[in-house]
Amino acid sequence: MTIVLTLLLQVAGVMHLGLMSAGLLMPKVVNMRAHLAGLPAFIRQLFWVYYSFIALCLVGFSVITIVFAETLASGSTLARALCVFFAVFWTLRLLVATFVFDMRPYLTSTARRIGYHALNIVFITCTDATLTCTRTPVS
Repeated sequence: MTIVLTLLLQVAGVMHLGLMSAGLLMPKVVNMRAHLAGLPAFIRQLFWVYYSFIALCLVGFSVITIVFAETLASGSTLARALCVFFAVFWTLRLLVATFVFDMRPYLTSTARRIGYHALNIVFITCTDATLTCTRTPVS
């Protein structure tokens, strides 16, 4: 079970990088610079700083999940706590993506619609991987 869970966690870690890649495309897709242009400089800078820190978190989640997948699958208290955090993070992210954001104005092509749904599948997969490691018995 630990080997399968380790692999599932590593796949989730790679998916974190995929989300990071999607995040890099978002400013162009939603014309973010134009939307932010009317805001005061401080708010614009604050937005870009937050956007960068979210990217840093995704890279961190990815590296931790890929490099320490075996440790996360071990079921230690710290591993379970980190997995619970990741699971709560991705569950909330999925709920926000589903119920808060109205993406219809940006889903103007089949490719964008497929990509949007694929990202939601990634959120579910990442959540599933981390929820699974919270239930793994210590071996």
